[in-house]
Amino acid sequence: MTKCFGEFPVSRRAVLTGLLASSIKASSSRLGAADELQGIYVPDAVDRAIDRGIDSLLSHQRDDGAITDRGHATAMTALSIMALASIGVVPDSVSPRGRALNRAIEFVLMPRNQANGYFGERDGSRMYGHGIVTLMLTEMLGMGASVEQNSRIHESLVAALKVILKSQSVRKPPRLQGGWRYTPSARDSDLSVSVWQVMALRSAKNDGLDVPAEAIESAVEYLRNSYTSPMNADGLPRDRVGGFAYTPGTRHPSFTMTAAGLLALQTCGQYDSPLVAGAAEWLLEHPPRSQDRFFYYGMYYYAQGMHQVGGKAAEEAKRLTSEELLNFQSNSGHWNGQHGEERNIGLVYCTTLAILSLSVRYHYLPIYQR
Repeated sequence: MTKCFGEFPVSRRAVLTGLLASSIKASSSRLGAADELQGIYVPDAVDRAIDRGIDSLLSHQRDDGAITDRGHATAMTALSIMALASIGVVPDSVSPRGRALNRAIEFVLMPRNQANGYFGERDGSRMYGHGIVTLMLTEMLGMGASVEQNSRIHESLVAALKVILKSQSVRKPPRLQGGWRYTPSARDSDLSVSVWQVMALRSAKNDGLDVPAEAIESAVEYLRNSYTSPMNADGLPRDRVGGFAYTPGTRHPSFTMTAAGLLALQTCGQYDSPLVAGAAEWLLEHPPRSQDRFFYYGMYYYAQGMHQVGGKAAEEAKRLTSEELLNFQSNSGHWNGQHGEERNIGLVYCTTLAILSLSVRYHYLPIYQR
C-alpha cells in the first residue's frame, strides 16, 4: 500500500514514521519528548549516551551542511542524517537539531555530489558510499522539510537506484553474480559492499519504488553463496550453525560479515531461512569483542539483525550492544575506533554507527522494522 506525498509514491511505513517523528517534534528528540511526559519515561544511560553522541556529531557540521571530520563527506553526512532520524529528529526550521538535519540533507542533494546518479565518486566513498546515501534517501523519502525537498529526494533516489541496478547486472562469475564491489562496473563482488545495496533496494521497494523482484532474488542468491556452510542436495545448509564470509567460497565466518549477512537476508524478507537461524546462533556463540576488526561496523549490523530475530538473540544483543558501546564513549560524547582501520576513518563514522546501533530501541527508522 502506498500513499502520495507531493507528486511521488511513499509507502505507508514512511508516512507512519513521519507522523511518529512529528509527534515528538517539539524538542526534536525522544529525550525532549520524555521531558514533556513529566517523568512517565525516565531517560536511562543509553538515552543519555545517544543524546551526548548527537551533540558531539553536530559539532562537526560544516558551514555547507556536511557532517564529517576525515573525508567521504557525502557518505558521512548520510550516516549522520540516519543517526539523527533514528532518534526521531525531523528536518525543520524551528529546532536546532531539525535545522541541522535540514542543512545536512541539502548538502547531500547538491548536484555536485551526484554524478549521473552516482554518489560515490566526488567524495571517494565508491559503492560503499553510494549504497549508504541511497539507503538514507529511502529512509527520508516523504520526511523532507517541504514538498520541494521531498521531490528532490525522490529525483536523486530514482537516479541512485538505477546505478545500483545497472551495477548488479554487470556480468560476473556465477557465484559472484547478484552482488556488488567497489565500483559500478566491477566484475566481482563482496558482502561488505553488497549489504548496503541490498538494504537500499529493499527499502526502496518497500517505499513503492520500481525495484524488479529479480534484483532482490539475485541478491538473495548471492547472500546464500556467501554463507560458510556447504549446502546439501535440497539447498539447505549442512551445518546447523554457520556464518557469512567476505566473499563466496570462504569457509571462515567473521563477526562483522555474519552480522551483515544476517541483517541483509532479513531485509529481503528471509526471516524464516535456516541461514538466518544458523547465523543468529553463530553470533550467540561468538559475541562481539572490542578487538574485532571493524568493530563499530559490525555492531551496527549486529544490533539490527539480532533485534529482528527476536527472543534470546534480541535480548542478548541489546545487553551486549549497550555494555560494549557505553564503555567506549568518550567524555566529549563521541566514539572512536579501537584499531587503525576505523580510527583512520574518523569520529563521525564511529559515532554515527554507535548511535544507529543503540537507537534500534526507538524503532523510528523503517529499516529497523520487521
